[in-house]
Amino acid sequence: MQMIDVTIVNTALPSLTADLGASAQAQLLVISGYSLAFACTLLTAARLGERAGRRALFLGSVVAFTAASVWCGIASSATELVLARVVQGIAGAGMAAQTIAILTATFPRRRHSLVFALYGATAGFAGMLGPILGGTLLTLNPFGLGWHSVFLINLPLGLFAFALALRYLRLGRPRQRTRLDLGGAALSTVALFALLFALTDIHQHGWHPGAIALLVAAFVWGAVFLAQQRGETRHGGRPLLRFDLFADRGFAIGALLVTVFFGLFTAFVFAVSITLQEELGFSAWRTGLLMTPFALGAGVGALASPFLVRRWGVRMLAAGITWYGICIAIGAVYLRMTAGDINLPLAVGPIFLCGLGVGLFGVQLQPLMLANLNQRQLDAASGLLPTIEQIGNGLGLALLSAAFFRSHTLPDSITMFGAIAVIAIAMGALTLAMPGAAPEARQESAEPQPSAPQRESTVTPIEPQHATQSTRAVQP
Repeated sequence: MQMIDVTIVNTALPSLTADLGASAQAQLLVISGYSLAFACTLLTAARLGERAGRRALFLGSVVAFTAASVWCGIASSATELVLARVVQGIAGAGMAAQTIAILTATFPRRRHSLVFALYGATAGFAGMLGPILGGTLLTLNPFGLGWHSVFLINLPLGLFAFALALRYLRLGRPRQRTRLDLGGAALSTVALFALLFALTDIHQHGWHPGAIALLVAAFVWGAVFLAQQRGETRHGGRPLLRFDLFADRGFAIGALLVTVFFGLFTAFVFAVSITLQEELGFSAWRTGLLMTPFALGAGVGALASPFLVRRWGVRMLAAGITWYGICIAIGAVYLRMTAGDINLPLAVGPIFLCGLGVGLFGVQLQPLMLANLNQRQLDAASGLLPTIEQIGNGLGLALLSAAFFRSHTLPDSITMFGAIAVIAIAMGALTLAMPGAAPEARQESAEPQPSAPQRESTVTPIEPQHATQSTRAVQP
């Protein structure tokens, strides 16, 4: 639901704009209000889950997300819709910030690579499904709901998700209630909001003094937040940001790769949409049809990646992102040679192979970078990792589009794709600097041996019965 709602609204934007009389600023806030609220509250939501219990906060967030979706669907003005989208984004963060902690606590380490492959394939498919589902709902117009249906579809989905989570999530309550770092929560929210709002503004209007000033303010607030977090650590508190995560080489390099990858991919999707629809005159349906092989390739790559990475380790990730960069470079050359005259049957195979590279790289990056962390560190990473992804989204779209893609012409598109290709190939080289063992070997070595003392009670902030319930659920 959360991934679909990132993209589904774009399809309904013209319809809801006409119905609600939304201004250009309100249209932007309908899209960005959700994303900003989501990104700015992830760190706080992760700590609240650790404090109140992952299961309880996840269930509460599903209820809140579903209720906010209904509010969006019955909104009678643009202002009301923007407010509902902000609430929806906060509730989405409450769900997303628990995901990594729930997955890693429920499944043994030897199964993490497969679990993340299934999760990544599902999330990626959902993000690409958004525009298709939105277009289908608007075309079919069920019950005459029009644009309202793209939000109200979350009501049956939310009820179903709540029932499944209530039945199958078996996580114990926290052993101790830790203090919430309110100062860190406020500082991180302000710094992230300023950063992502400035990047959104740069993407929309280019570089101007107001955006630059806000960007500088974001870095200042970010520096204050980091200083405050270091002070919290020195005084024995529980900061939102654990600096010991970055002492692990796999996590540190992985965090950089995640930032660049999400920025690169967001810029790629934007460039493809603009190139095909605005420059080459494709309809939204034809654009979706052309990109379907990419989605299928990404899905195949995601599902195959655990088995390939088990054998080849980070070399397979490096090969995947390098292959993606080579495919983009070939596509840029093809556009230049044909002046945008695309032969659709000829393009299907290369587009599929391009998606395959993305699937091979993107899904297994997370289990590789998390492989050497203990459960308490994994709990902290549950909010930090999606925050890094959101920062990457904003950075990639703003910086790449502002630098290479201002006039929306075919030569601009070719330049943009060329830049994406170069960065992707450079990422392949950086990926090789990650710890080289395949994740299966590293995770199995990290498992406590039968004769070793039970360490889980000292690192897992949930009750002891959690381990027993998780093991029983997994063993069949």
